[in-house]
Amino acid sequence: MHFMGESNMRYYNDKRVIGEGGSTGGDFITAPEISQMFGELIGLWLADMWIRGGRTEPVHYVELGPGRGTLARDASRAMKRYGLVPKMHLVETSCRMRDVQLASVPDAIQHRDLSTVPMEGPILLVANEFLDALPVRQLVKTVEGWREITVGVDGLDKFVEMPGRQPMDSAVPEARRDDPPGTVIETSPAGATVMFEVAGRLANQGGAALFIDYGYTHGRSGSTLQAVKDHEKIGVFDAPGAADITAHVDFAQMEQIARSRDARVLGTVTQGEWLTRLGINARADALSEFAPHHHDALMRARDRLVEPDQMGELFKVMGLAGPDWPDGAGFDED
Repeated sequence: MHFMGESNMRYYNDKRVIGEGGSTGGDFITAPEISQMFGELIGLWLADMWIRGGRTEPVHYVELGPGRGTLARDASRAMKRYGLVPKMHLVETSCRMRDVQLASVPDAIQHRDLSTVPMEGPILLVANEFLDALPVRQLVKTVEGWREITVGVDGLDKFVEMPGRQPMDSAVPEARRDDPPGTVIETSPAGATVMFEVAGRLANQGGAALFIDYGYTHGRSGSTLQAVKDHEKIGVFDAPGAADITAHVDFAQMEQIARSRDARVLGTVTQGEWLTRLGINARADALSEFAPHHHDALMRARDRLVEPDQMGELFKVMGLAGPDWPDGAGFDED
């Protein structure tokens, strides 16, 4: 857990992380950078929730890990068309990324964590590919019981995984404690902390939230840790501090935490389902009609976002809302 946290802290502070690669730099590309349609549909979803929730003012747009500010910019443009002009709050710890974000959203208020975001007025919160970068704790069942997987150094001064000495059985859900030796499970204390605070905010202040990330909706075993550099997967220990290290998000656990704080869980669906239900096909057709010379590029971008063999199936969208807020579009077939 500490290895991942330290590596990613240095990585996001020192590198130009988002981009298609090549001369533009970047190790990975996110949905907002693929197409403006992604941020626009999020903005429309938030505006719809705000309108049906009573148009309460003041209202705050809050984004966790806002990348280059592209999603915030596109969502803001869409929200404004429906009379929603929230105060913009971007939560970011990387100095490099904070400078880039202000270029995209000049009127944004920047924060290092949620503690300085106003406590009065509903929040409309978005976290796209945020939870996956938070450190995870891996626990392995040994013949002596559950132990945390730690990182050490072998005789060749290379990083290696090894089980810790301290018993960790109390950190394992009771239903999993009798799993066979060799079983690995992951937890994200940092992710749980964020979800606990966001859900509490929704319960107390009202509002809605979208968490969009790759992950799973049912409990699973095994390591999901991966490292990406120059758009290619590499070994987790190959380039610490110079590669993006992530893990899949356990959305079932996130839902459980949200409910414990009395926030409403609107549902968790695949990104492809959610964007399709919100009308991405019609939006792609409209943009294509306006700019027919971009038709092929628009269709490729849409497919990249929604097709099951691209981002559509692996990525999930989880919706949350305050206790008295309405249901959200896209989370059921109706």
